Amino acid sequence: MADLARAAARLLTIGFPGKTLDAETERLLELGVGGVVLFARNVAEPAQVAELTARLKQRAGGPLVVAVDQEGGSVARLRAGFTRLPPFRALGDAGDPLLARELGRLVGSELRAVGIDWNFAPVLDVDTNAANPVIGTRALGSDPERVATLAVEFAAGMLAAGVAPCGKHFPGHGDTRQDSHHELPRLPHSLERLERLELVPFARAVASGMPSLMVAHIVFEALDETCPASMSPRVVGELLRGRLGYAGLVATDDLEMKAIAAHYAIEDVAVRALNAGVDVLLVCHTPELARRAIDAIVRAVKLGEVGEETLQRAERRVATFAERFAAPAAERAELALVGSSAHAAFVERLLEAAGVSA
Repeated sequence: MADLARAAARLLTIGFPGKTLDAETERLLELGVGGVVLFARNVAEPAQVAELTARLKQRAGGPLVVAVDQEGGSVARLRAGFTRLPPFRALGDAGDPLLARELGRLVGSELRAVGIDWNFAPVLDVDTNAANPVIGTRALGSDPERVATLAVEFAAGMLAAGVAPCGKHFPGHGDTRQDSHHELPRLPHSLERLERLELVPFARAVASGMPSLMVAHIVFEALDETCPASMSPRVVGELLRGRLGYAGLVATDDLEMKAIAAHYAIEDVAVRALNAGVDVLLVCHTPELARRAIDAIVRAVKLGEVGEETLQRAERRVATFAERFAAPAAERAELALVGSSAHAAFVERLLEAAGVSA
């Protein structure tokens, strides 16, 4: 390959520490990282977000996809000046596909207005465990068919606004008793149970053409007794790519979460995830770890531990995704809809349909 380091960098979506760019993040952008993910630490009001995303795209060494977690409820990185979004469960309680599509369009329009291209939503997990410490009201509910129908409509609304949805957390985080931010969950469920319950929304997402999916840091013992899903050829390559026939973009959850970071070096994770069939590696907090992941991929290709074809396949998916969704830096942000009274009125209507007082 003409520029192996740049090809490897394209597979990284990185985070950075503050509201302005530090020197190491600027170097990674110039190297050609494919994406940047924003957190609450990076953002203030809408105008600042728009200015920041424009700056990121101007500094990038190629097309740059800017991402965020804007689910609603407790997981909403954009707050001040943006429409206050209810927990995703409210949409599930309302149970109306038209409201789901309209909510997706609302979220997408606000993200697009401030230069964000990719939203790590909808949550496709089925909430079957009241003791789950991390999903709960982030899930649409406990009925896999309802989750599937509403999530696909929500995604369609975001797509209509020009923003890429990302269904998560494959193959299902709804029945864990552990939070993968802090420890590595294990699930003993049979494949029959997974196909009947957890996999239903993901299969529907695949059939709908959802452009990206995120893989969980969970060991599913019926699929792979030892390896987390995000690094498992059996989960990503055989189940998601093979049996479900998914040809879209596959991303890991954040590789700095303790479920992974406490057990594996970033170099090992990067290589194994890529070989499993993943396209995008999320390194959400530490630029140095992103650099180490890139270097590890370069070394692995040179040593034959990752085939050039594997790298090229992932890079093509990233390039196709960026061509579709990575908007250029806007000269002037159109912020009239962001946090508008019309959007607030829609949220009130959604809450009323869900039987929740605003």
